[in-house]
Amino acid sequence: MTETPTQHSVMLSPAVSTAAGIGSLALAAVASWSGLLLVVRGRVVPGWGVSAALLVVALVLRWALTRVGRPADASSLPRKRATSARFASGLLIVTAMLGTAWGAADDLISDAEYHVLRPAGPGGCTAVVRETSFLVIGNGEAYAVGRTGLALGESASWTVDDGYRPIEAGTYELDWGRGGGFLRISGTSTDPVVGGGSADIDCGW
Repeated sequence: MTETPTQHSVMLSPAVSTAAGIGSLALAAVASWSGLLLVVRGRVVPGWGVSAALLVVALVLRWALTRVGRPADASSLPRKRATSARFASGLLIVTAMLGTAWGAADDLISDAEYHVLRPAGPGGCTAVVRETSFLVIGNGEAYAVGRTGLALGESASWTVDDGYRPIEAGTYELDWGRGGGFLRISGTSTDPVVGGGSADIDCGW
């Protein structure tokens, strides 16, 4: 007498699938409007690029969890909860898409350039600068990137006259010490720094 092997499948409840899907979309939405960036193998991935990748992953995860958590003989979420979940998911998707589009458009319009400054400091702490220019004003933002390669926000910013870009021109100094790094920005006699001009690079050692 032979026994028929029993097939086991993992089923997630609709509530668990919905919570995981909304959670991943919320992460993408928050990332799309936050001042973060990622450095991978010496290359900078802007915040809008990170949020776009997270959004794609969130949508794929949401689709996969929905299929896994949809057994034919199980009851689904109550109608009111299902409607609320669909509304929340749609709102988060729109929020993430708008944040991603805004960030990409801002980089394009302001001709943003990202620079990974060398040398790196103790513990792999790295200074990354985003330089932009629009009309007659140049702007810069410094980020402290630790071993994870992720910066959750800018450390400092500055403004330079006439669209001048100090990092691109090499008119800056970066010094490292035990407590972190210090970035000093210099303009020129005709293109002076009109706001800011220095940044502490602290990776939270």
